[in-house]
Parts: sequence; C-alpha cells; structure tokens
Amino acid sequence: MLPDLTTIFLVVLSGLTTGTVLGLTGGGGSVLAVPLLIYVAGLRDPHIAIGTSALAVGATAITSMASHWKRGNVRLKEGLIFGVPGVAGTVIGAQLGLLTPASSLILAFAGFMVIMGVRMFRKKQTGNHQNKDDGRIIVQKKKVTTYGFLVGMAAGYFGIGGGFLIVPVLMHAAGLNIIQAVGTSLLSVSMFGLSTAGRYFASGNVDLFIALLFIAGGIPGSVIGARLAIRIPKENLAKAFGLLIIAVAAYIIARSVFQ
Repeated sequence: MLPDLTTIFLVVLSGLTTGTVLGLTGGGGSVLAVPLLIYVAGLRDPHIAIGTSALAVGATAITSMASHWKRGNVRLKEGLIFGVPGVAGTVIGAQLGLLTPASSLILAFAGFMVIMGVRMFRKKQTGNHQNKDDGRIIVQKKKVTTYGFLVGMAAGYFGIGGGFLIVPVLMHAAGLNIIQAVGTSLLSVSMFGLSTAGRYFASGNVDLFIALLFIAGGIPGSVIGARLAIRIPKENLAKAFGLLIIAVAAYIIARSVFQ
C-alpha cells in the first residue's frame, strides 16, 4: 500500500533536511535519518527505520562520492583497507540490531546520539591541511582495519553511515588530509550503508518506496548544504549541530519513557 501525499511530502522533506545537514557538516547528518523516519515520516518500527535509513544513506553516499572522485579526493586503497573489514562489522552489527527489542534499540540509538552530539560540540575544527609528503603516505593498516571493523559494527547496529567517525581515523591513521579523508570516507559509508540495508532487507525490514523518496530529497539537500557550508564558520556549525543532536536524543528518550 502506497503512502498518502502528506506522507510522501514529509519523507521527501526529511530526506532534504538530512541531505542539507550532511552537506553542511560533512559527516554525522545521517544520524538524523532514523528519528526523522520514525517521528516525521511515520515508520514506527525502529528496525524498519534503520534498514530504510541505511539504504538511503548508502545510495546518497555513492552520489556524493562520484563528485569527489572527479576531483581526485577518493583514495581507493585506503578506503578499501578501512571499508572491507568494516563490511564484516556491519553484518555483525546489523544482526545484533535485529536481535535487539525495538524499545531497547531506540533508547540505545538515543544514547549514541548524545555521545555523538557531545563529541561534535566539543570538537575543534582543523583546517584543510595537506600532508607534507602526500605522495608517500604510510598507512597504519592494523589500526585502520581495526577501526574499520568497529565503525562498521556501529554503522550496522544503528543504520548510520559513520562518516563522522571515519574521517578522523583516515586522517590520523592513514595520513590523508581532510579533503581526501572526507572523499574517501564516502566509499566506506556507501559500503556500510548498503551492506546493512542488505541484511535488513533480507529480514523484511526495508521500505523501498520510502527509501527512494528519502533519497530523492537527500541528493538535492546535500547540494544545498554544501553551498551553505561555505558561508558558515565550521566550528560554530559543529557546535550547533551537536546541540541539535542532543535535543533530538532528549526528545526520543522522553517519547520512549513517557509514551
């Protein structure tokens, strides 16, 4: 049964909002997808919201990665070293998410949002620095692989892209500058999102039509956000977004406890 016009509008608007935040912050915006799908788009089952979110985030990341690829900002080797073990992590994380009762899963998601919000609020933004020897990057493979697996588990469990976790790892462990790290992270985000969605789809927990509507709003939203980001100081933006995430988490907890 197809949703009514009001629901369609709200889903596209939710995708537009998430895409805009992703474009503004360069990572982390996908965490808004699940609460928007639940409380605005009307997907009351957290498992379906997470599976649908994962598909939308993965597909949007592919689109975003294409533009970075054209500019030479995607490092395939480093992205695969991080992403391949991460996919194994997403399979485990997604399975754990499916086994978690819906009420507990949404509270765990809210707790994760609080941690992420505090981290973004306290994070100091760094400039777009370049590596001193960009042509001879030494990749700490063990560290990148380990972090990839752990981030993949979180992505699979919560249905997020994990870009805000991936970028700093690629900068510090793989030696990429911030522009390369953002572009390369999208490879892992797409891999994590699509593999998580695949596991949820196999269990009947992905709404394909809603996902397509969300993507339809998310792609232009990411373009709008990227253009707005040029005019807004990054540090102020990160703090504002951190507070927004904490506020949304508080709303989720209140709804879960007092409903």
